[in-house]
Amino acid sequence: MKANRDIRKLSLDQIKDFIVSQNEKAFRAKQIYEWLWKKSARSFDEMSNLSLQTRELLKEHFDIKPISIHTKQVSSDDTIKSAFKLHDEHLIEGVLIPADDRMTACVSSQVGCSLTCKFCATGYMDRERNLDASEIYDQVVAIRNQAEEHYQTPLTNIVYMGMGEPLLNYANVIKSVEFISSPEGLGMSPKRITVSTAGIAKMITKLADDNVKFNLALSLHAADDQKRDQIMPINETNTLEALTESLQYFYKKTRNRITFEYILFYNFNDSIEDAKKLHELVKRVPSKVNIIEYNPISNAQYKNTDPETLDKFSKYLEDNGVSVTVRRSRGKDIDAACGQLANKSVES
Repeated sequence: MKANRDIRKLSLDQIKDFIVSQNEKAFRAKQIYEWLWKKSARSFDEMSNLSLQTRELLKEHFDIKPISIHTKQVSSDDTIKSAFKLHDEHLIEGVLIPADDRMTACVSSQVGCSLTCKFCATGYMDRERNLDASEIYDQVVAIRNQAEEHYQTPLTNIVYMGMGEPLLNYANVIKSVEFISSPEGLGMSPKRITVSTAGIAKMITKLADDNVKFNLALSLHAADDQKRDQIMPINETNTLEALTESLQYFYKKTRNRITFEYILFYNFNDSIEDAKKLHELVKRVPSKVNIIEYNPISNAQYKNTDPETLDKFSKYLEDNGVSVTVRRSRGKDIDAACGQLANKSVES
């Protein structure tokens, strides 16, 4: 018995070709596509404006492979972390982060990660595979539903900051943004979507050439190559100079300001000298800086900096004209905070 094709890997034109080949009316293809991407149908049975005969035809030839919520944890600060099960039994994690002015979905782009960043729990996992665009889309839909069910508030923002390196799953990430932001899909503004990368210069250049509309964030965490090499091995082949040039090109093409993400590690990258180096780097690209609280993990010895050092560091940047936001961690008690995603909820 042959395996059915995943219908969500087909374009509208491909669905139309199939429908016409089966002597169905061509307009049915648009109805099916709308059920898949606008109404987020999880089965053909949900497609109520199609005849039973058409639905059975689709079942005969195709599958829909939705993700499902395997476990869910709610933090004391109202953050919700979900472990999602994929059709092949792999598990990934996504997070709903509620705040006064926004409701953010943090989604994964890979099962595991290949980049081995020393401070990140996901970096200690193997990369099993890339996620399909539909699996990224499904995370957004599930987290959007949680926002509405738990907090009666619509989802406002999406960040690709979960498990994996988005730019190493380039095609599926771009396709998922299209499904999330297009009028034929969920219709969210791409200005509300941020893709975060550890820094792959040639792929940042490709984003620029593809003229993407979403925001780009770079996980920087050190403003000199020697320190960044220690915590982020990707820097050895993507130096700060190469990254800066690609970010300048990205801004020139898209006019989208870059966000630099910078975790302050105690006694490693939190001195005023480090702040000076960061200032020198960020002034070369129209940008802002998010200073992020570190969330310790069992695999690494890094510690969060102290509040006084953080204040001095951010004040130095602000005094020198850098736009700075200090991001406080959310969901630490359920290992849902930045750098903590590693399917721990599944183990417990």
